[in-house]
Amino acid sequence: MAYLEKKILVTIPVTEAHKTYLEKRASSGKYNCQFRYIPKEHVTKEDLEDTQVLIGNLPPALVREAKRLEWLQLNSAGADPYTPEGVLPAGAVLTNATGAYGLAVSEHMLALTFDLIRRLGQYHKNQADRQWRSMGSIISVEGSTILILGLGDIGGDYARKVKALGAYTIGVRRTCREKPEYLDEQYTMDDLDRLLPRADVVAMVVPGGPATCHLMDERRLRLMKKGAYLINVGRGNAIDPAALKVVLKDGHLGGCGLDVTEPEPLPPEDELWAMDNVVITPHVAGNFFLAETFERIVRIAGENLKAWASGEELKNVVDFSTGYRK
Repeated sequence: MAYLEKKILVTIPVTEAHKTYLEKRASSGKYNCQFRYIPKEHVTKEDLEDTQVLIGNLPPALVREAKRLEWLQLNSAGADPYTPEGVLPAGAVLTNATGAYGLAVSEHMLALTFDLIRRLGQYHKNQADRQWRSMGSIISVEGSTILILGLGDIGGDYARKVKALGAYTIGVRRTCREKPEYLDEQYTMDDLDRLLPRADVVAMVVPGGPATCHLMDERRLRLMKKGAYLINVGRGNAIDPAALKVVLKDGHLGGCGLDVTEPEPLPPEDELWAMDNVVITPHVAGNFFLAETFERIVRIAGENLKAWASGEELKNVVDFSTGYRK
């Protein structure tokens, strides 16, 4: 059998054990694979000129230089920066890391949920000021209605967790699918306006793109129940920041938990920093901070390498027309 040579560039920070795993997955197929491991910050245009497979996220402007690229395996779940025409060569396949981040990000969402409803951020400030005082009434996850916008790996994992704690869960997704057992009700985005007034907590994990930009504008923020809480760990621009500040300052919302913002990083002078009913984390819900997240990314890349080398269907293939997984 004649083997075709393929050059594979890995830019994620793998260990020697990871390298052995990836190379083994690619070795049983029809290609003679030449692996190179270069940290993403050191990758040059010249490194990409003869690369057929790229594993890891690079700036889209740099990816455009990979004229021979056949397949890009992202280390992120979000793929929208790589879907515009011209970023990848015609015919190249794009796959994401859906399935890697559910554990880490859903637990971060759960932490934000409790931080907000138990007023922990306010008590942290009191502690810093050495003030012993009550901050008032709270709600419970058990018995509350939680509306989850975006039901991929992350949103589904969060819904499962809060359902186990006794919440009534309503899920909103892009397309109609069979309702999972961890949801009490399921709808599409067309139903969002009538669902917002029912929720004690609205948790957002929507992807980027024109359809979700400023999805939560002032009109929709005011459709939320007075005193309800808003959490966003998906895309910062899914919430209109000017509108958010208005509804927070006038007391319509009970509070907001943000791991993503518009703009990002959030400027030091932004009003949101000083609001005592806002919890801000600097886009750290995912990334590689939890070791298991990175292990899952490597496993996804490895299984896709095995499928690619054997001529089988890849997992997590992204539809360029929508930016979503097919």
